[in-house]
Amino acid sequence: MTAQQIIFILIALFTLGSAVMVVTTRNLVHAALWLVSTLFGVAAVYALLNANFIAVVQVVIYIGAIAILFIFAVMLTRKDMRDAGPQINKNWWAGVLVSLLVFGGLVYMLREWSGFTKTASELPPGFDSIGLLGEALVSPNAYVLPFEVASVLLLAALVGAVYVAFNPRAGNSDK
Repeated sequence: MTAQQIIFILIALFTLGSAVMVVTTRNLVHAALWLVSTLFGVAAVYALLNANFIAVVQVVIYIGAIAILFIFAVMLTRKDMRDAGPQINKNWWAGVLVSLLVFGGLVYMLREWSGFTKTASELPPGFDSIGLLGEALVSPNAYVLPFEVASVLLLAALVGAVYVAFNPRAGNSDK
């Protein structure tokens, strides 16, 4: 095993552990913070793949904006952080069973795939990944529509969070 493969395995274990903590922790603020660490692990994987721009975008957009928006939304809409009801559904075992079956199906499908033993080839000199990504994001034949839809969706979520936070009739009010 090379050093890069060992680093990848360590980062992957950290990311998976953080992702498990996102869905198993009882406190919503703690879950949002575990989400930040999960997204940071994904950014580290991007950095290992020599996708430095995508790694920076992962940190700035997902960790710096969306995860913080989640934290603010939780803190603004919940006056009492202690829930009175049960935190875990009584049918949690069904979710675990389905996830194990899906994982087993993926292992079964990918057991003979040759991609596990190959390493990525080096990028050719002069390869401009940022320029190609920029062209793809603004090209009408590529990703301009999903890019704009995502921006409108994020704006709508922000406006909705502000509306719920400041409108006493929309959220949980004590009056």
